[in-house]
Amino acid sequence: MLDSLSHLALEVKYLDRACDFYTTYLDLPVEREDERELVFRVGGTDLILRRPTSVPRGGLHTHYAFSTSPEEYDDWLARLEELDPDEHTFGSSRSLYIDDPDDHCVEIGEVDDSGTGLTGIFEVVLEVADLDRAEAFYTDLGFELTDRGSDRRRVRLVGPMDLELWEPQLGLADAHGGAHVDLGFDAADPERAVDPVRDRVCAVESLANGVRILDPDGHYLTVR
Repeated sequence: MLDSLSHLALEVKYLDRACDFYTTYLDLPVEREDERELVFRVGGTDLILRRPTSVPRGGLHTHYAFSTSPEEYDDWLARLEELDPDEHTFGSSRSLYIDDPDDHCVEIGEVDDSGTGLTGIFEVVLEVADLDRAEAFYTDLGFELTDRGSDRRRVRLVGPMDLELWEPQLGLADAHGGAHVDLGFDAADPERAVDPVRDRVCAVESLANGVRILDPDGHYLTVR
């Protein structure tokens, strides 16, 4: 069973430009960096910005969502006004959407009142070629179906975070599902956690303290 989201890696062209955006607009301090990648810590998750120099690469045009408190949401809306955020309401909760310099669609949603600033990553969207196949794969990893699109081919699953699977399309704020996304998860027993899908992965690699698999749509899942 997958317990929590440990990392999300995004592909960027220029680390200095990406660093300026995430530190200036989103107030994220750099946790560590080298010539290939930058790492920010958001709640319990590492947000990794990575140049495409080896595999696993970071995701392309990935739509993902930060959580913040309802009390701070309006402050974020005002702070990001110059980026012309696209805003949507879901029931009693609001979300704003902006694009970073590498075409990742960044959402900030008022879904968490447990802290200040950006408190975590609560959603990631993956692009998939076959929705039924992808849904079966991720439900076998322990995610549960919560919503199925009626107007377009997408499903929403809940697990260590909310996971949306989209067949190729544009969603709210013209967001894409991510291509070749690199996700990391914590698990008490990594090998056992991936056993239900081991016969369907495109590749599997044993790591010193875990296992990495490649799903049928080219997304990497590292479980430690």
